[in-house]
Amino acid sequence: MQIRPASEMDVPGILDIYNDVIATTTAVYAEQPVTLNDRLSWFRARRAHDFPVLVAEDETGVIGFASFGDFRAAPCYRYTVEHTVHVRADRRRRGIARALLDDLIPKATAMGKHVVIAGIDASNHASLELHRGLGFEPAAHFRQVGRKFDRWLDLVFMQRILGQP
Repeated sequence: MQIRPASEMDVPGILDIYNDVIATTTAVYAEQPVTLNDRLSWFRARRAHDFPVLVAEDETGVIGFASFGDFRAAPCYRYTVEHTVHVRADRRRRGIARALLDDLIPKATAMGKHVVIAGIDASNHASLELHRGLGFEPAAHFRQVGRKFDRWLDLVFMQRILGQP
C-alpha cells in the first residue's frame, strides 16, 4: 500500500468509495449518490484552498482517501478543520484509515491549524475507537440529528487539539 497526494485521475476511485459508503453505511449522512462532477468540484475546491487530499492505493487501485477542510466558514474558525476518511469496503479493518490519518494530521499542524474535528455516527464503534487511539476526545453527542435507513442517527463530534497556531 502507498499513501500519496491525490490527483484528478484518482477522483473516480474516490467517488466509487464515497458512493458505496453512502449506499451501505451511516458514515455519511446522505442518501443519494454523488456524481463525478460533484466529486471533481469537491476535489478542486480542496486544492484551491491548499487542503490536502490523500489516497491510499494498492495493486487494485484507490482503496481509501482522506482530506480536511474548513470546519465553518466564519473567520474565527480558521484554525479548526474537519476531516473525512473512508476506506473501500473490501479493505476495511486493515489499518488503512489509521495510516491515512497518520499522514493527514501532521499536514493540519503544518498549515497552522489548532483543532481537527471528526464527525462520526454514534453507531460506528470502529471509527470511534480509531479516533480515540489517535488522540481524539469526545466533544459533543447530538441525538437523533440524522435519519437514514428508516432510523434516527446520533452524531458524535470528536476533536484533537494540535497545539498553538
